[in-house]
Amino acid sequence: MSEEALKEFSALDIEPLIADRPAEPRDSSRLLAVDRSGGKLSHHRFSGLAGLLGPRDLLVLNRSKVWKARLAAAKPTGGKSEILLMAPSGPDHTLWTGLCRKIQPGATLLCAGGAAAECLGRNPDGSYSFRFSVPVDEAYLAANGAVPLPQYILNARKRRGAEAPADEEKYQTVYAAEAGSIAAHTAGFHFTPDLFARLDAAGIKKAFVMLHIGWGTFKPVRSEDPASHIMMEETCSIPEETAALINAHRAAGGRVIAVGTSSMRTLETFSDEGGAVRAGSGRAGLFIKPGYKFKVAGGFITNLHVPDSAPLYMTAAFAGRDLLFKAYSEAVKEKYRFYSYGDSMFIC
Repeated sequence: MSEEALKEFSALDIEPLIADRPAEPRDSSRLLAVDRSGGKLSHHRFSGLAGLLGPRDLLVLNRSKVWKARLAAAKPTGGKSEILLMAPSGPDHTLWTGLCRKIQPGATLLCAGGAAAECLGRNPDGSYSFRFSVPVDEAYLAANGAVPLPQYILNARKRRGAEAPADEEKYQTVYAAEAGSIAAHTAGFHFTPDLFARLDAAGIKKAFVMLHIGWGTFKPVRSEDPASHIMMEETCSIPEETAALINAHRAAGGRVIAVGTSSMRTLETFSDEGGAVRAGSGRAGLFIKPGYKFKVAGGFITNLHVPDSAPLYMTAAFAGRDLLFKAYSEAVKEKYRFYSYGDSMFIC
């Protein structure tokens, strides 16, 4: 087994701690601060984030919005099926890539809203290509799609007999603006308008990037050798004003704090070896694992991640695997809430 593998995280007893709904209010979630220089851990509420930061800090957040990308479907035999839509393959929104169980090329599914979806074939990454009989655009998904919640949330609710909250609102950041993600920017769940007002009053700056979270983020790292894992590319961009603000802030000695793994990967995709960030649009395919040298961010806000996931590898790269394991062990001991709707960490 490669020494870069993070299999020991799978041994932690996390299942009882999986959050099946977000904290209410959002910023009442817990925040575990991790000091990389001394290894110190401290416990906070996210609502107190301004007390951990100052005017030399700049938060970088991902403004991508989650599609209602889960589409109920039926087989010609009447059996139930569903498609998790990943991305449109053309401008008219009739061709899509998606994930689907037990489907063969040439088969047709009848989807919610009356659209027929013909499976054109299986792609090298395990997804499928579909041709729809009508455009499956944002309006169609708003009317017929469902929130693409991770299966571990649905399973946790089923085990506990828990009622579902209003996921369409909850499984989205308050600043989401551009639809295109099939999983949420979960590190941003903890922010509220009131918290942003307190951060602004404390002189803490913020800037926005965009990365549409897709199969790349949540495809498990299954290989015994993580170096062989292929990170599927995701669409991302940095506006001119964001690049200029980050570069000026760093030049003045300020600290950049990436909020979420998607923001961090976007920054690393659009920066040079000296950490200068350029504006533009492109595709992020970086798999960031222990040993990676970060170029831009000096701080990182992120949730508590699923074992064998690309976000966990990135977090281990930033914190150091031993310190991160110490932090996760402490989070389990203190009964932090894990995964998408759970609590968060501030690694600095």
